[in-house]
Amino acid sequence: MKKTKGRVSIPQNPVSLLTLGDKVYKKHLAEGANSKLNLLEGFDLTKVGATIAPCLASHNLAEDYKQKMEAEYRKRDLLLPDIEETLRACKSLLKGIYIKNPKLLGEWGFSVDDTKKSTEIPESLDSPEIQ
Repeated sequence: MKKTKGRVSIPQNPVSLLTLGDKVYKKHLAEGANSKLNLLEGFDLTKVGATIAPCLASHNLAEDYKQKMEAEYRKRDLLLPDIEETLRACKSLLKGIYIKNPKLLGEWGFSVDDTKKSTEIPESLDSPEIQ
């Protein structure tokens, strides 16, 4: 029977990566001077290992903030339709009051675009040429 070399995967998910890092670091500490990872060149496992717990804490804090953020967005989304509808009514009323000079809506904070709408089709769109 043929033996396989076996695949060893490194997780892409931050929590899984940190969990694996924590296990490897704890094993390294438990083995002490006999740890095979002491042969590792170019990497300071003691230094990197000490960053795993703060990194996980930062991740957990970020997840908490994410949940709070999503809750605040839900609250905002419940309030926005009434605000938008009221602003549309305000705009309509003010447009009626300032029918001769709609630019005055700018004094109320509205953005007034008084440029003419173009009804001409640009030449580039008028006659498409295929080469």
